[in-house]
Amino acid sequence: MSTLRDNWRVILLVVLLVASVFALFGPAGGAAGGADGNQTAGNGSVAGASDGPTNLVYGLDLSGGTRIRAPLVGVTAEEVEFDNDSTAQVAQNVAGELPNADVTDVTVRQPTQDRSATVEVTTRNVSTDDLAAALDAAGYEYGNVRDGVTEETREQTVAVISNKINQAGLSGGSARIVSTSTGEYFVLIEVPDEQRSDVLELVSQQGQVQVDAYYPVEENGSTEYRREMVLEQGDFQDIGNPEQGQGGSPPNVPVVIRESEAPEFQQRMVETGVAGDGGSVCSYDENPNETGPCLLTVVDGEVIYSAGMSPGLADDMRSGQWESNPQFVLQTTNYSEAQQLSINLRAGALPAPLDIGPDGEGTSSYISPTQGENFRINSLITGIVAVLAVSAVVFFRYGSARVAAPMVVTALSEVVILLGAAAWLRYPLDLAVIGGFIAVIGTGVDDLIIIADEVMAEGDVHSRKVFQSRFKKAFWVIGAAAVTTIIAMSPLAVLSLGDLRGFAIFTILGVLIGVIVTRPAYGDILRALLTDR
Repeated sequence: MSTLRDNWRVILLVVLLVASVFALFGPAGGAAGGADGNQTAGNGSVAGASDGPTNLVYGLDLSGGTRIRAPLVGVTAEEVEFDNDSTAQVAQNVAGELPNADVTDVTVRQPTQDRSATVEVTTRNVSTDDLAAALDAAGYEYGNVRDGVTEETREQTVAVISNKINQAGLSGGSARIVSTSTGEYFVLIEVPDEQRSDVLELVSQQGQVQVDAYYPVEENGSTEYRREMVLEQGDFQDIGNPEQGQGGSPPNVPVVIRESEAPEFQQRMVETGVAGDGGSVCSYDENPNETGPCLLTVVDGEVIYSAGMSPGLADDMRSGQWESNPQFVLQTTNYSEAQQLSINLRAGALPAPLDIGPDGEGTSSYISPTQGENFRINSLITGIVAVLAVSAVVFFRYGSARVAAPMVVTALSEVVILLGAAAWLRYPLDLAVIGGFIAVIGTGVDDLIIIADEVMAEGDVHSRKVFQSRFKKAFWVIGAAAVTTIIAMSPLAVLSLGDLRGFAIFTILGVLIGVIVTRPAYGDILRALLTDR
């Protein structure tokens, strides 16, 4: 019992090593693993499929693929005062004062608890001065006018791109927002095993979206259903943000139709019976052959939403009043459905263009699968060389296998535990993470050398009491160094600084494992080998 109590740190190290080996080679494949082995890790990096006998997954650096990093084009005015004008009217008024922008380039958002009212223009040919002059000419008061887009636009862009990636069946692809220390925001897109040109075309192309009328007609004594397109993507002047609904009304997505298309749409709604007397009730999802007239939202040939028309809206269309204010809402059963409907209505039309091109701030790169495989091999060779170099230096320094061998084994155990954690979390390995592993080997051996030097500073030690006193003194130095490293790396781990984040996360994780587990375990091993009383 005394032996177990004295060596519990070594036992803990062995348990972690066994668990790590199981995570690396076992059938579970990690906590976040999927059946296909393709995941998007918590840091948003692309996780390529496990390659070889392990459960490790790889980022683009080690698997190959395309990475695009670009800001969104746009300028935004904040703290805008709309008075009693609707958002559609504000957009029309501001666009009318901008010679290089259309009303579809202007997005107006009402104030919320988190932000003021904003007017946003997402086109390359409008500067902050242009937007300020347009607001002045339109008679709207405003606060700051800045480069960049709103958070809502960034989130919508990521949602649209992610939707495109999923619809294209690009397994493992991801899109996310990253920021710099100076407050700049970029969209980071990573897609494994795809050519750069194909990914650029995917994220910039326009999806095919339309709204169809689906209605019954009587022919030859029987009822048949007809379906015709009544709106296409270019007919929408504005697609609003999903709303929760007020006063018991369900979540919805507000839309505005172009004035030039409104009369014909209104007429077709009346003629097809969608805007019938008292509105229409749609049960297309339950039985498309026994339903009232419906409006179908179709994305790339697939019906993603069906709805009838409320009595009030139908009455406005039948009287002809609706075309003077051509807007309505598409209701949904829940807010997440409204979000998805808003995304699908946009059908791949990004809320703001990516600033990619010869004069843009965006960058794109492609790593071939062969090059990624070479990186993996070179990383393995580098790791082996680092281990051999450390082992040689340690054995040369101490000339004693009793001191040096446990030191090398303990340092390697940290790497195994980190690899097991990466496999269990399905965290994609890239060159930065490999750099973190090598840094952990270096700092780990440094700490173990401090322990060995302090313990053996005055020659061989035989008393456990003396050993423990010297070990504690060395451990204070190691602990202080660990705290310094964690503090220095924390900003890199928290901020979205691309590959540096993975380097920082695994360096911090390695330092914590070392201080909590491996350094104390090495002390117990050294105590058992050097003391006899």
